[in-house]
Amino acid sequence: MAMNPVRATCNQLIRRSVDLCRLYRHAALAVNEPGLRVVLVEEAQALASVIVELQHGMELAGGKPRTNGSWRAALRCRLVGSMARASARRDHVWIRALAQDESALLQAFEHAIGVLPEEFARCLRRQLPRLRGIHLDMHNLAGATHS
Repeated sequence: MAMNPVRATCNQLIRRSVDLCRLYRHAALAVNEPGLRVVLVEEAQALASVIVELQHGMELAGGKPRTNGSWRAALRCRLVGSMARASARRDHVWIRALAQDESALLQAFEHAIGVLPEEFARCLRRQLPRLRGIHLDMHNLAGATHS
């Protein structure tokens, strides 16, 4: 019974990661700048690696890992896409949305590390450097768009 909240928390992180990965992939198809497109594809691949490792950890713990995201992610892609198409600075809209969602995902991981048992927190802690790298990339890009 004590495992249910742990599994629920891990699956929530997987779902949020899948949602953000979907947003990265959608953004990569929508941005104008080819260099930015490459960066977004690389970030999506890094997130996909995080997802695979989380799913594997869940399986090792005897749980059934989530494999899909939420319906809200598709809605978010459409909303951000609409805002980007209406903007003169399309790429900047995508970058700001991705930076915001990336920050929320990182905070969710950090919170989960603080509340989960050590064996699960250790798995999440291994993902932090990768997530922080993506976070820094997106916030550096977001900072550059303010100029």
